[in-house]
Amino acid sequence: MHSFGYRANAVVTFAVTILAVMCAMASLSDNFNSPSPTADVKVLNVNWFQKQPNGNDEVSLTLNITADLSSLFTWNTKQVFVFVAAEYETPQNALNQVSLWDGIIQSKEHAVFWIHTTNKYRFTDQGNNLRGKDYNLTLHWHIMPKTGKMFADKIVMTGYSLPEEYR
Repeated sequence: MHSFGYRANAVVTFAVTILAVMCAMASLSDNFNSPSPTADVKVLNVNWFQKQPNGNDEVSLTLNITADLSSLFTWNTKQVFVFVAAEYETPQNALNQVSLWDGIIQSKEHAVFWIHTTNKYRFTDQGNNLRGKDYNLTLHWHIMPKTGKMFADKIVMTGYSLPEEYR
C-alpha cells in the first residue's frame, strides 16, 4: 500500500500539471485576438513655455485624450497600462520620450474614455532644445494578462510643434 504522503504528492503533481496546461492554452488563445484600438490626442493649448533657472526648457500643455481600447480586453486581460508620451529628436539623442499622462484601465467598461487635462508629468528637456521643436504624441499601451506574456503597442500622432519663443 502507498502511504498518504505518496498519494497526496501524486494528486498535487497531477493538479499542477493540469493547471500549467490550462494556463498555456489560455496564453495561446490570446494570439487569436486581433485588437483594433482607436485613439486621438490633441494639444488644445500651450499653457506656458519657459526656460528654468538651471537652463532647461519646460512646457505645460492642455491635452484632450480620446480613446477606445475596449478591443484590447479579452477574458485573459487583467488590466491595461496606458500612457501618452511626447517624442522628439535632438542633436544628442535620436529619440527622446517624455511621459505626459498615464493611467491604468482595469475593465472593459472603463476602456472607452475622454480626458481633458494638463500634462501630469513635467515636459522638460536638458538644455534649450525645445524651441520650435517638432514632436509626436504617442499613446502607448501594455496589456497585462492573467497568464502569459505581456503585450505592448502604440498609436503615433504626428504634426505637433512647440513655439519659437518662451512665454
